Amino acid sequence: MSEFIHGLIDWQFIISALVLGIGVHAILGLVAYGVYLERKICSYIQDRIGPNRVGFDFGLPWLSFLKGFLALGQPLADGLKFFVKEDFTPKNVDRVLFTLGPLLAVVPALVGFVIMPWGGSFELPATADIGFFQWMFELPFYIGAISEFFFGHLQAQTVMVSGANVSVGIIYLLAVASLGVYGVTLGGWASNNKYSMLGGLRATAQMISYEIPLGLSLLCALLIAGSFIPNEIVEYQATHGWLALSLPLPAILFYICGLAEANRAPFDNAEAEQELVGGFHTEYSSMRFALFFMAEYAHLVTACAFFTLLFLGGYHLPFVGLTSPEATGILAVLLKISVFAIKVVLMVCLAIVVRWTIPRIRYDQVMMLGWQGMIPAGMLMLVVTSIMVYFGATSFLPLFASNVGMLVVIMVVRKLLAGAFGNSTANRKIPLYGSRYSPMEGERVIARPSLALAIEDRPIQGSV
Repeated sequence: MSEFIHGLIDWQFIISALVLGIGVHAILGLVAYGVYLERKICSYIQDRIGPNRVGFDFGLPWLSFLKGFLALGQPLADGLKFFVKEDFTPKNVDRVLFTLGPLLAVVPALVGFVIMPWGGSFELPATADIGFFQWMFELPFYIGAISEFFFGHLQAQTVMVSGANVSVGIIYLLAVASLGVYGVTLGGWASNNKYSMLGGLRATAQMISYEIPLGLSLLCALLIAGSFIPNEIVEYQATHGWLALSLPLPAILFYICGLAEANRAPFDNAEAEQELVGGFHTEYSSMRFALFFMAEYAHLVTACAFFTLLFLGGYHLPFVGLTSPEATGILAVLLKISVFAIKVVLMVCLAIVVRWTIPRIRYDQVMMLGWQGMIPAGMLMLVVTSIMVYFGATSFLPLFASNVGMLVVIMVVRKLLAGAFGNSTANRKIPLYGSRYSPMEGERVIARPSLALAIEDRPIQGSV
């Protein structure tokens, strides 16, 4: 028994357990404040204020200094609201599958992040060289004996600061991410609602379609990096430059497909309110609805972390020595985790800006874009990248030049096909005379609100 435990528990096991425990809560926190970010960024784009009232005072006078507080208490209030709302189950639904749907949607999103190398490598000494453990062993007998049994054998080791240090990390992430469609589809089917069923069918077709170009763009990055191990991909980019610079087209394709896989606008046809009332989650309420909401943001966070790993160098920053793979100290680990997290948050903010800037694409346009646009473009990128790897031209300039050439070819072919077959799926703008974008002669359009209260972002001063 002791040999089994000693063979199981080493520094990598302990660090991975810590990363899993901390990482799950960090992802959940980012999901909660992702909603806050979405509402604030959306409001600024639309010339509004957004949440600016709910602080952490909880109505208590002695906490009045926390009133307002940039409305950072809004996610907590929303979470409490979901907990106390009525959990309604419609008639004639499959209750087991109706409950399993949200769970199957959120679990794959939360377990996909475990292979991310958040902090790179970390050198840890033997237990005997750490004063903390020596102090623990000198505690009362039962505590010291337990500590000695579980941790006394630990030797010096270089570990990976990730939830799971596996050699097939990229394949694991793809396999887990592909399971997210089952929750959406199951929730739509089990709801016994035609709009939910249509939303589930849309989500299934969309996610299957966009997994193909996502895989093609991913293969381009893996061909250049030459490894499935996440940390080795980061090490390659630290040495040869970020892949987003040498492979800009696969990077853009990957990010767009990530938005489609997460059902984010402009690809949120599975929950199109104007067409399907609410889509696959029409019949859900309370925490079961909140789980679907959480799954969307968790998928978005995982997709942005995956993009950061593949194309933005992971935890690496140019000209910052502490973020190089060779730096293994505690300060370097903390800085790497911070850099990785900041990149992920910036990518999430970009997805939010895209949502509130680009209108939803029609469903037939989504399918046409995937099958007639992105899949052929992804195949072209994969073939050209394979040729470049075969001839050993994998430095920055040849790869960037090949991407420019591919962009020219794609634009020319698109123009020729549009001329030969027509572009029947394109939206046609019809000017509305007198509107904001088609003003009358001599009219001056002012979009910014002029009322002082409407542009006041301070809750107390604004209410006064």
